[in-house]
Amino acid sequence: MSEEPAGGDLSRLRQLNAAAVLRELRGDQPLTLTELSKRTRLSRASTEDVARDLLGRGWLTEVAPALGSVGRPARRYRFNSGAGRLLGVDIGGHKVLALVTDLDGEVLSQARIAVDPGLGRRERLAVLDKCVSKAIAGVQPGQIWSTGVATTGLVDGTGKVLLSDSLPEWTGVDLAGHVRRLVSGPVRVENDCKLAALAETWRGVARYAKDVVFLLAGLRTGAGLIIDGKLHRGFANWSGEIGALPAAGWLRAPEHLHNWLARNGRPDVSDEFESVFFAARGGDREAVRAVRGYVRDLAVGASALVLTLDPELVVIGGGFSRSADVMVEPLRRELDRWCLRTPEIRISAFADEGVALGAVRLALEQVESAVYNGLRP
Repeated sequence: MSEEPAGGDLSRLRQLNAAAVLRELRGDQPLTLTELSKRTRLSRASTEDVARDLLGRGWLTEVAPALGSVGRPARRYRFNSGAGRLLGVDIGGHKVLALVTDLDGEVLSQARIAVDPGLGRRERLAVLDKCVSKAIAGVQPGQIWSTGVATTGLVDGTGKVLLSDSLPEWTGVDLAGHVRRLVSGPVRVENDCKLAALAETWRGVARYAKDVVFLLAGLRTGAGLIIDGKLHRGFANWSGEIGALPAAGWLRAPEHLHNWLARNGRPDVSDEFESVFFAARGGDREAVRAVRGYVRDLAVGASALVLTLDPELVVIGGGFSRSADVMVEPLRRELDRWCLRTPEIRISAFADEGVALGAVRLALEQVESAVYNGLRP
């Protein structure tokens, strides 16, 4: 005779059943109890019990019957994406960007503040506070269920910046602790390149790829790796930092663009770098040489990652991705020189918002973990 489930086992079984129902309802279309029962392979009675419980806890919402139904219309359910809010924050060298989304990641409000890259720790944190406050204005207290924060540099598991060589006084900042003073719910912090890669596999051009090298191309160059469909962090969360190797070329790559600006009397500021690509697009020979020099250096580190990972895709994101039309062919030629197989190269559609979207996805991971364990974040 089989044993009856113990109290703890029964509780865990209910959590697993709830998780199964929620996974099926994360799609675009509402489902009936019969459809849920078939997809989850739960009995009709168990499915109804789970739906009733999730409905009472606010995770589900009941949808109006389909038009044209004959007889008594079946009840249909949808995941309640409006039950809570997510916050994603990108702390970059030249901007702070904060996005507030629903639980499906649809952006509801945002705030962006330009910053001087030379700002010290206290001033940059003050801008962060202001940006977050603007983004969450109007959000009910306690409605932010989870927050993801992206930053340059190396980050540990507690949300502290271990090392940052691009932002002054940024090493040692306890970002998670600071942001917790501003919002409710858990706060997770991660490197910006990794989160930009995560955004591409979530909603970007790499949604259906399992192995991806993401290149963050901008005033600073970085990489994020997706292996077997998952963000690869490495043993100490330092994966993708090939730019630290001088031979990789990433440290010197922007010098080609800086030099063109200097020769043409342009200010060496972030807003002016588009002018190099614009001039190259128009056939300016010096600008073309500058872009090719930048791409050659970019391709050295990229080739090393491609040879190591053998990815399906290379995705170019970051601020320079707006001008990827003049970068893709030179990059493909360089990869052809060094790689045994050149992967498909795609351009991110997120431009400089990809990092913040990745931070939202990081926050959503926390919520999903809580949901699937039968908890409210």
